[in-house]
Amino acid sequence: MSEKKRILSGIQPSGALTLGNYVGALRNWVELQTEDEYEAFYMLADLHTITVRQEAKNLRKNSMDLLALFLAAGIDPEKSPIFFQSHVPAHVELSWVLSCNTYMGELSRMTQFKDKCQKHADNINAGLFTYPVLMAADILLYQADLVPVGHDQKQHLEITRDIAKRFNNAYSETFKLPEPYIPKVGARIMSLQDPTSKMSKSDPNENGYILLLDTPDAIVRKIKRAVTDSGSDVRRGEGKEGVENLMSIFSAVTGKTMDEIEAEFDGKGYGDFKSAVAEAVVEELRPIQEKYNELMSNRDYLQQVYRQGAQIANRVAMKTVSKVYRKVGFIQP
Repeated sequence: MSEKKRILSGIQPSGALTLGNYVGALRNWVELQTEDEYEAFYMLADLHTITVRQEAKNLRKNSMDLLALFLAAGIDPEKSPIFFQSHVPAHVELSWVLSCNTYMGELSRMTQFKDKCQKHADNINAGLFTYPVLMAADILLYQADLVPVGHDQKQHLEITRDIAKRFNNAYSETFKLPEPYIPKVGARIMSLQDPTSKMSKSDPNENGYILLLDTPDAIVRKIKRAVTDSGSDVRRGEGKEGVENLMSIFSAVTGKTMDEIEAEFDGKGYGDFKSAVAEAVVEELRPIQEKYNELMSNRDYLQQVYRQGAQIANRVAMKTVSKVYRKVGFIQP
């Protein structure tokens, strides 16, 4: 087994990616490739996506879009396998065994289940209830040492560790206990219309988020409409959450510190600042959009990437499933 620490991460192909996804996840994943201490697997989590009803044609389009954006952002499939979750049957196979080692009470306490029930009251399905077990299977299949987690995912890592401990205690040491991976860099990008909420593609107000594939005109328009306050000073402080969010975005795409930004725009108004933020974001996303368009015209290459990724993922995942099946007492085929 590799001496490098193994990382597993993934994104659901449930819609277009935002600037927040890029700064908070994708760009950090690309950075990991320059560090020789990590071995990363990147998953397009299409099985998780169907806990909410999807139009089949939209899911297929979103899946290919997401794959192309992974590559356009700079993830190298020769260094880090990229695969569709549904192309590795071991995810579902391990999920069933782990379901039989997970308690109803644990799942009922998951806050995301409660949140999703409120948002999708017309489709409270069993998958919505048990998907933390599938998430645990995703992580444990690859014997991941580390899992990049945001604040809203910490509970999922905790239940993953609980399930792994329970299985290890019952059947002997089988799974590594994954630890959270906290990126060295990365800002938390908030909604442009509600800076107390994370930027999200599910925001009902399209002016609240910037998509990676937004046109330059759309980016400029959204940033100009971003909520600020009644003042004009570009600085941090109480009541200036909107300005601070724009400063975080500007910092994330230019590398400038918050102190440097305050000094640069001292005495200038929000109009000048918003124009600078918009220009910086447009330039950051331009090469990604150009590469994305190039990749989407080469479907054969995209297919080669996800097939190769699935082959590598299947080899690793089946080693774990075979070990688990043997330990629970299944006859080996």
